[in-house]
Amino acid sequence: MTHLHSTQRRLVLGALASGAASLALPSLAQGAWPNKPVRIVVPFAAGGTTDILARAVAPELSKAFGQQFIVDNRAGAGGNVGADIVAKSAPDGYTLLMGTVGTHGINRALYDKLPYDPIKDFAPITMVAGVPNVMEMQTEKAKALGINNVRDFIAYAKSHPGKINMASSGNGTSIHLAGELFKSMTGTYLVHFPYRGSGPALLDMVGGTMDVMFDNLPSSLPQIKAGKLKALAVTSRQRSGALPDVPTIEEAAGLKGFDATSWFGLLAPAGTPPDIVNRIQQEVARSLGTAAIKEKMLAQGAIPSGDTPAEFARHIDAEHRKWAKVVKDSGAKVD
Repeated sequence: MTHLHSTQRRLVLGALASGAASLALPSLAQGAWPNKPVRIVVPFAAGGTTDILARAVAPELSKAFGQQFIVDNRAGAGGNVGADIVAKSAPDGYTLLMGTVGTHGINRALYDKLPYDPIKDFAPITMVAGVPNVMEMQTEKAKALGINNVRDFIAYAKSHPGKINMASSGNGTSIHLAGELFKSMTGTYLVHFPYRGSGPALLDMVGGTMDVMFDNLPSSLPQIKAGKLKALAVTSRQRSGALPDVPTIEEAAGLKGFDATSWFGLLAPAGTPPDIVNRIQQEVARSLGTAAIKEKMLAQGAIPSGDTPAEFARHIDAEHRKWAKVVKDSGAKVD
């Protein structure tokens, strides 16, 4: 082989190797995520349903990807503080949000101005679960007031306008709006007290400081089962398998069409690579399909989902329209 041919051969082989390397780069880059811990921002205080579901999913993702998925509670402004943090984070897959019907379905209609756009600033990943809310009172207080059911509550509220304190997990949350919808459909006047999440609100409910709450079922279920809180009704169209003996509000009070269910799902900042979004969705769906996780969620009153990013995006869009009407019809506003 001549020197010229040898040189040409080396150049050709070099070019082929370079091309092969360049073809491999995208797959190597994709496979590099995650190479450090991933943060899941929960926009409410610890102890509420958003927090419970995030902490149920995080260990499963940690095992699947070999990196820690860390829950970071950033409460405030009905979930807007935490949602805004994620909206303004780098779209690199290392900051996620456990969004809710409040942060992505209600708040745009309830607040005059949001620091983030719930549609443009996020890449939906998957809905984790849907849950009904539960209308509840402290057991001893309900007994002292002679309130055994929703009709008793309505009668008492109408005869004591402005004397009943209603706790919520924050302005604009589904818990708040469920109460506002109840007020508008019953003609009752309940004084709203927003907290920085269900956890602290439940402490005051159990302690007797607050009178009524329309909480997400998973966070209240332990206190209901312990007898500390009395469940008057669930806010969904059907009864919950976790509390089969508790009627719906429609059944209990004849409020036809009453429906105020909540949902919780993972979102990433807009612009996050689709392969990362899809990998997270696939692992969440897989874990939610396992018997252990599924049974645990159903026992807590949550219905696991795991839908695709496209399906979740369509659901968010529909929720915008639904809750905008509820806000307008109820006259709800941020205090």
